[in-house]
Amino acid sequence: MTTAVAAPYRFFSLQVVRTRRLGPSLVRITFTGEELSAFRSLGRDQSLSLFLPHPHQTEPAVPLDLGDGWWQAWRELPDDVRAVMRSYTLRSLRRNPDEIDIDFALHTPAGPASRWAARAAAGDRALVLGPVLADNRAIRFRPPADTDLVVLWGDETAVPAATAILESLPAGTRARAWLEVPDARDIQDVRTEADAEITWLVRHDGSPTAVDAVRAAALPCDERTYVWIAGESGQVKALRRHFVGERGVDRRRVTFVGYWRQGMTEEQLRAAE
Repeated sequence: MTTAVAAPYRFFSLQVVRTRRLGPSLVRITFTGEELSAFRSLGRDQSLSLFLPHPHQTEPAVPLDLGDGWWQAWRELPDDVRAVMRSYTLRSLRRNPDEIDIDFALHTPAGPASRWAARAAAGDRALVLGPVLADNRAIRFRPPADTDLVVLWGDETAVPAATAILESLPAGTRARAWLEVPDARDIQDVRTEADAEITWLVRHDGSPTAVDAVRAAALPCDERTYVWIAGESGQVKALRRHFVGERGVDRRRVTFVGYWRQGMTEEQLRAAE
């Protein structure tokens, strides 16, 4: 397949190798592709643009033969033809064979990406716009060198990134993480060499909000604390205000990423931005 996107990103043609349910709300899909040998990433919270076919299609419709003009041409395709584009996080990258894992949150009600992920099977095709440089601007987790405490919060859409971050932390790193999921069966075992305390929050009627749960914690934030927050935009903004305004964390040491917004599709969110 001809690909033409300016470095440090390019398109990679993918095929599903296998799927594995991680819980009622999460499924891990493993992809392979002949071109993945050129895929490079340091992992952590690497963001990717994934293009998926509609149910009546065998592969996603993206006009790659137009080179740098693909974006405008893709936008002009009919709604029922134009490939579904969603932003996801790389969960892991492996060699020999070349494979990548992407974890999908299965929302209710389900959108087109959730529906695709729920029925995905070996051989299904997708496209990903991903990095060819291991260190690239789509990696947001960048703690300063003097960090002595890493604080993380993420909902189910950010659990893949948060768990990848925890797994990447070197031995002895102090870390405190809150991970929020819809169902107790979505809780995962996280292997990390860090000195990490991980709290899983199961969302249900009467449960504390993310801010309330974090506010109630004994958390020794100081000038060397680094905070990473990702997930639903409203929660992310509230937590950022808490850490900066109430905990006194330097705003330059707070990374915050709104992966989605309550009541809005990704298309509506992109238009609003």
